[in-house]
Amino acid sequence: MLQCIFLLSDSGEVMLEKQLSGHRVDRSICAWFWDQAISQPGSFKQQPVIASPTHYLFQVFREGITFLACAQVEMPPLMATEFLCRVADVLSEYLGGLNEDLIKDNFVIVYELLDEMIDNGFPLTTEPNILREMIAPPNIVSKVLSVVTGSSSNVSDTLPGATASLVPWRTADTKYASNEIYVDLVEEMDATINRDGVLVKCEINGEVQVNSHITGLPDLTLSFSNPSILDDVRFHPCVRYRPWESHQFLSFVPPDGQFKLMNYRVRKLKNTPIYVKPQLTSDGGTCRLSVLVGTRNDPGKTIDSVTVQFQLPSCILSADLTSNYGIVNILSDKTCSWSIGRIPKDKAPSMSGTLVLETGLERLHVFPTFQVGFRIMGVALSGLQIDKLDLKTVPYRFYKGFRALTRAGEFEVRS
Repeated sequence: MLQCIFLLSDSGEVMLEKQLSGHRVDRSICAWFWDQAISQPGSFKQQPVIASPTHYLFQVFREGITFLACAQVEMPPLMATEFLCRVADVLSEYLGGLNEDLIKDNFVIVYELLDEMIDNGFPLTTEPNILREMIAPPNIVSKVLSVVTGSSSNVSDTLPGATASLVPWRTADTKYASNEIYVDLVEEMDATINRDGVLVKCEINGEVQVNSHITGLPDLTLSFSNPSILDDVRFHPCVRYRPWESHQFLSFVPPDGQFKLMNYRVRKLKNTPIYVKPQLTSDGGTCRLSVLVGTRNDPGKTIDSVTVQFQLPSCILSADLTSNYGIVNILSDKTCSWSIGRIPKDKAPSMSGTLVLETGLERLHVFPTFQVGFRIMGVALSGLQIDKLDLKTVPYRFYKGFRALTRAGEFEVRS
């Protein structure tokens, strides 16, 4: 059972405190947590579960905000971590983003959401579409009314119909003039390429995102042409696990509106859609840098939003970099950003220039790591393909659409 949730900013300030049980957790636990985070800057924030002298701490870090939950007795750690992830997702959806200013400006709604999402330390209502019926999202009209009337509550006076349903994530009386459902495969490619150009790691982390607007209580089945390529899967609570376990298809009654049906991972991919080849030669206090970018395996779709970013080593005094395509910017914190956009077919984009080392250094001894970004609309690089989507229980026709998108995740090229 969770006893308290804290939201901490990057500076360690407690932005929000929510006590969940009769036993109050003192804020001194946040000071202890922050002291440990400062003393172990590299590894501490990567630990999802931490044992303090008095409590077990669970942390999730999102967009510069630490979601910290406390428990005094042992509990399933994945439940606490998943709940904090769900809190972060709901707040991001409600507030249109997630940062310190948004939370401070809408702290009333944040408290109201936490009141509904957890009861006496146990997760209760975590579905966004049900929460929207209970607590109105912030908008200009609600803010004006709160100033005029003096009432700051967005909580509805009536419970959603789904609270008394066997399908708690969906209301049974949903009606639409046209019935439609859209399924998106959204994938992120994580890759690591060493200084010799060898692909060390390449994997896909993907999501099946659904936007459903169907009357009544539909029962759907979604199947893939090649489900055997999936290594790890995680499902929305609406998915029945037994059909997937026995026959590798998804059977579910969808929530109304947008939701994430499934997460998956595809490991040990052997190819990347683009290549980035950096070369650095240094002598006599200067370093010559050359970076070449191009398409390696044509995915059949346009590769756009291509960027290459890297941090100049601290020993670099100045840099003069130019490119034959795109725009190169060097920021005040020594971050170099090369925005290419769409790779042209008639030439390979290249960036080159000279880096001046600080006095006393003849050669460069610290080499940068290049972070690569890209986007490919209309293709899932994992190779996952949707076979069919069927509606079983409701006898009317409905429209269905499928899309795919692949973008770069943690795509690193070492030099």
